[in-house]
Amino acid sequence: MSDQSKLSPGLYLVATPIGNIRDVTLRALDVLASVDILACEDTRVTAKLLRLYGITAAQTFPYHEHNAEKIRPKLLARLRAGASVALVSDAGTPLVSDPGYKLVREAVAAGIAVYAIPGPSAGIAALVSAGLPTDRFLFAGFPPPRQAARIGVFKDLSRVPASLVFFESARRLAASLADMASVFGPRQAAVARELTKLHEEVRRDTLEGLARHYGEAGPPRGEVVVVVAPPLSDVIPADIDSLLRDALARMSLRDAAAAVSEATGTPRREVYARALALAGARDPDDPA
Repeated sequence: MSDQSKLSPGLYLVATPIGNIRDVTLRALDVLASVDILACEDTRVTAKLLRLYGITAAQTFPYHEHNAEKIRPKLLARLRAGASVALVSDAGTPLVSDPGYKLVREAVAAGIAVYAIPGPSAGIAALVSAGLPTDRFLFAGFPPPRQAARIGVFKDLSRVPASLVFFESARRLAASLADMASVFGPRQAAVARELTKLHEEVRRDTLEGLARHYGEAGPPRGEVVVVVAPPLSDVIPADIDSLLRDALARMSLRDAAAAVSEATGTPRREVYARALALAGARDPDDPA
């Protein structure tokens, strides 16, 4: 950028690549090259990106959950003095599952301009490649590491009429999927890992099927995003049939209908009638 296009004072939230280095936007590069201060989750990680694009940052500060309380007042003081400050995470969009929102909140309260420089996001990339409804979704971050707390969170989310997007560690993936299956029932889901990288993979199945796969295969490599379909009553009939077929392959007709009804909030009578039609069976309570 030339001096004539110098950045306006304010806080710039700059998305960076989640894997493929070419996913950075031209505007992001302009901002990174022009800001007075660059606040990074890890300065070493950001330095690699800057070197690849021949950018020399004016001033670089680490800003992460362990030092945020100490560094935030200093950044806010510079912002009040008219500086331009960019905030970046190691990968993806700042503020998505990181402590940056506190800096934004205080900047807004101080009347400081805040600009989003959009770009890569692992959660959005997983959502749009999962093959599940995208008209409504809820990003739920990382589930708690302890099972009791994790199940409690899943129960709170079980009736949300939207696709659910989670981050999860590879080593907890199988256990987390098993807990999801126990709470959410036979919903369709997708596990996306290594997004935009060489070994990118999106595995689609029911929650139970995914839990079984990763329980047998062991933790996968790379960072993981899990996308879970909405409750069955909030998806199209074709999705209902798909989930019922999966349940019928593993349990009796009555149990399959009960499980799908419980997981989705769809009246059991409606689910049972559809299960009968799919199985080509006659209702045993029908005297005909």
